[in-house]
Amino acid sequence: MGEPVALTTPRLLLTSPVASDVDAICDACQDPLIQRYTTVPSPYTREDAESYVANVADWWSSGAEYAWAIRPRHEPDGLIGMVGLHHVSGSSAELGYWVAASGRGHGYVSEAAHAVLDFAFGPMRLKRIEWHAAVGNIASARVAQKLGFALEGVRRQAFRTNSGEGVDGWIAGLLATDARGPVEWG
Repeated sequence: MGEPVALTTPRLLLTSPVASDVDAICDACQDPLIQRYTTVPSPYTREDAESYVANVADWWSSGAEYAWAIRPRHEPDGLIGMVGLHHVSGSSAELGYWVAASGRGHGYVSEAAHAVLDFAFGPMRLKRIEWHAAVGNIASARVAQKLGFALEGVRRQAFRTNSGEGVDGWIAGLLATDARGPVEWG
């Protein structure tokens, strides 16, 4: 894709993370829930955040991944969380996100992810987006349900914790042709 693309929503600005975001990313990634339910290193260091920000520019250039910092429009230098399209290959990608503890419960991730899906199915012309989460990550599952992802199953021992332990993981998919509204999983 090349250069990072900024996305906007009624309440949010999604931009590529920059060097001035390193401290906010590092602080947010100290949260035990982020370390438990995402693939961030644990313990998470400032160097990890610096490396992440540096990698994002390379990912955009190569088209391998696309990551956005989630920012409130009224505070464009602030950082609520991150959202991205990972493992971009052919016509598919994986949606991933995390939100800092202070940003939870406001619908920011759903709003940001909706904008990313519009971008994925629009200008990127992707056909399928997958969502993966460790079984038990109810907050992430609620976001996926709001976005219209269809639960496809449980992948046994499919994910590795930071300690290397295998854990079961949910997988859900959303096609470009699917209706994108709230769904219930049985």
